Amino acid sequence: MANIVNFRGLPINRSVTTGRWSAALFIIGVEIAERAAYYGIALNLITYLTGHLHESTASAAASVNTWSGVASLMPLLGAFVAESYLGRYRTIVVSSVVYVLGLGLLTLSSVLRTLSARSRIAFFYLSLYLVAFAQGGHKPCVQAFGADQFDENDPEESAARSSFFNWWYFGLTAGTVASVVVLSYVQDNVGWGLGFGVPCVLMAVALVAFLAGTRTYRYHLLEDESPFSRIGKTFLVMARGWLASRRNKNRGDSATPEGAGRGQDQAAADQSNNIKEDGHEPSPQQIEEARGVLRLFPIWTTCLIYAVVFAQSSTFFTKQGSTMDRRIGSSFRVPPAALQSFIGVSILVLVPVYDRVLVPAARKYLSKSSPPSGITPLQRVGTGMLVSTLAVAAAALVERKRLRTARDCGLVDLPGATVPMSLWWLVPQYVLYGAADVFTMVGLQEFFYDQVPDTLRSLGLAFYLSIFGVGSFVSGLLVSVVDRATGKSTGQSWLSSNLNRGHLDYFYWLLAGLSALEFVIYLFLARAYVYKIKGSGAI
Repeated sequence: MANIVNFRGLPINRSVTTGRWSAALFIIGVEIAERAAYYGIALNLITYLTGHLHESTASAAASVNTWSGVASLMPLLGAFVAESYLGRYRTIVVSSVVYVLGLGLLTLSSVLRTLSARSRIAFFYLSLYLVAFAQGGHKPCVQAFGADQFDENDPEESAARSSFFNWWYFGLTAGTVASVVVLSYVQDNVGWGLGFGVPCVLMAVALVAFLAGTRTYRYHLLEDESPFSRIGKTFLVMARGWLASRRNKNRGDSATPEGAGRGQDQAAADQSNNIKEDGHEPSPQQIEEARGVLRLFPIWTTCLIYAVVFAQSSTFFTKQGSTMDRRIGSSFRVPPAALQSFIGVSILVLVPVYDRVLVPAARKYLSKSSPPSGITPLQRVGTGMLVSTLAVAAAALVERKRLRTARDCGLVDLPGATVPMSLWWLVPQYVLYGAADVFTMVGLQEFFYDQVPDTLRSLGLAFYLSIFGVGSFVSGLLVSVVDRATGKSTGQSWLSSNLNRGHLDYFYWLLAGLSALEFVIYLFLARAYVYKIKGSGAI
């Protein structure tokens, strides 16, 4: 285990217990608290924006998507800082402190009454985006740091690391479910000051828990040269070589065979001079490493529609459920955001089934060359994509039923009235969402952690998170385009603030069609992908 040390900076001695599950459980515990804090803000944010800041449904959905996008893209910056300067451990500590500060200011913004309406909104968004900035350093590094506790070259630890990604997602989902059930109720029925204050306390607890495990962790040493810088230089050399070959091709197309030969010689000389100018001549391994990073982008791109579908669970799903009969028993009413707990519950049920039943069965009945996870990460991602298409199609069917019920009961022009349709109609779409996450989300985490060079593991997970950042932006753009286009053509937007007058079902069918197209394209790209050789550090 080269370049891996204990907390004293000494090489790892296997006779002394470091890393493995004893360390990973500390880190999973931190993630449970952090996700409870984050989703305590995120999952009910649209309710706060429409209720307390008086934004329209479409505007609030776009605001949530933009904030989620920034929060999911900031890990790229966090990964850069971690891999180039601070290391993963220090980046986690610093970002956690900023996280607590951001949540504290967010709590303060919700209880201040002396500020003007405009100043209060500005303070709220400043605090909200400080949380997004802090999450950027925390999210990719914590997960990478947890996976670092297992040696991929040890067969037993390699299998444990694959299992770690399953239980990691199980832990963060448990935190999310607890947050959704408890905090959404507090926010809707007690107050937003306490509803935002509890996440602040949870994040402080997460920081203390992380520091408590310091002596048990394994740490990756930083390289003398930033891996970002090394790969960046390699990309530059490759780009110049490609441009030189293009110039040579253009010369060869308009010259004699003899001239074409001289053009090839000149192109080679040009590329050689470019390398010398930079003072950096990459090794074959570094070139293959850079090419391997580039090979990730087609997979990254085809997952964007999945991220767009994923964004709807915290926006339109919540608004859809807010119009329905949410009573359980004679008096208790389920908060709209708490409906998302159905996603979490399905994940909590399915992760153990996947890890303890499906994976062993796949290892037993599939070929002997099957990976420790039973199926490859890309096969797992593709399965989830197919399930997500079914989930959004189910949402469209339920919304069609809800609209028909609203019309039959004369509630079309009464957006605040409860449509006499039970919340249990929403369960299938939420459960399918959860099943899709068990496959796609965990598959993407393992894929992007495993397929980047060893020194860029935080960046790999930042790539994974950036899918959902860009996907949130695409979702916000799509919402705006659909809202304007359908509003102009029909006089009533599909995404009207009065959902009974809109056609959210049409929007869901649009997403289902895009998801099906994405799945077909993904199949071709996944079949052509060549996996990284284990233990090489390169691709």
